[in-house]
Amino acid sequence: MASAVVQSRKASKHLKISHGCRMKEIINDVTAWIDDGQEKIAIATVLMTWGSAPRRPGSKMAYSSAGDLSGSVSGGCVEGAVIEASINSLESGQPELLHFGVVNETAWSVGLACGGSIDIFVENLDLPAFYAVRSLIREERAGVAATVVIGEPAILGQKLVLDQQGIMTSSMNSELQARVSRAISESEKTGVIALDAKTKIFVEQIRTSPILVAVGGGEISIALTQIATLMGYYTIVIDPRSVFATNARFPHIDRLIHKWPRSAFSEIELTPDTAVALLTHDPKIDDPSLKILLDQDVFYIGALGSPKTHAMRLARLRRMGFGEEQTDHIHAPIGLDIGAANPQEIALAIMSEIVAERNRQGLVPA
Repeated sequence: MASAVVQSRKASKHLKISHGCRMKEIINDVTAWIDDGQEKIAIATVLMTWGSAPRRPGSKMAYSSAGDLSGSVSGGCVEGAVIEASINSLESGQPELLHFGVVNETAWSVGLACGGSIDIFVENLDLPAFYAVRSLIREERAGVAATVVIGEPAILGQKLVLDQQGIMTSSMNSELQARVSRAISESEKTGVIALDAKTKIFVEQIRTSPILVAVGGGEISIALTQIATLMGYYTIVIDPRSVFATNARFPHIDRLIHKWPRSAFSEIELTPDTAVALLTHDPKIDDPSLKILLDQDVFYIGALGSPKTHAMRLARLRRMGFGEEQTDHIHAPIGLDIGAANPQEIALAIMSEIVAERNRQGLVPA
């Protein structure tokens, strides 16, 4: 990430919620509990799901000895049973692996009647590991955390947290640490990995927040960036027009760039975690943006305008030398067809299309 963007992201007002690491869903609450002097906190983590289970691996729920609750592991289906396990873990200090599913008669009694199965690991909060992961999240740095979820009692729940420079914290002995490090180096997704016949670890990828760049500062852009911020995206708005590109109109975003596209995009490192929405339907702004974007590895490019407007846009791009294979990456007219009739509904349609494309490309760890 370019230094200017990194500095801006570190200074962000918002703590983002990224699908790459669901510790972000509970981190503020857990931090507040710790600051209030609550030392006994249980963490429940979804390890694996099958069928229609509602949460992804890595989803988390925290429960404190004072009865505070944060996060979710099943959208409400099995939370009651997991809270009971959390209370037991706080009392005994021992982690527990839970399984609920349609083949398990307890599935109906706890509420998982939706046809799915789910494995959940419940443990007491490991403070050094929590602080290490929190540091990665708040500084927008990538890393990985591993926990022993199946194994000998002596090592169950032990953790290793790495960033790109190496070990941040570990409760493992050197031999286990080396084995886990090798397994982590071969994994790119969040999930369970077998070290041997008796030992399994849960590996959780910690990614920086995905980025949404909105080109144009109109009403759609305001609503779109509000939705994107809520969903954990780092938000950037580009608009050379001073009447649109104002902090008063965009108090919620992470970065406002009041420049023309060529200068603005030179300040942003475009990555596979970047989505760009062109919202001006002004060729003087959109065309220079597309000239840059079509040669970049971003996961989404959308452009506002009717089919007729887009046809004229494609003709201009052809004259610039772009072929059909490149221009096919443009989503236009932008957004899913939900019959949107106002800026807020259009923004919802655009964000829905961005999420769908991100999931289709498998950019969310599973």
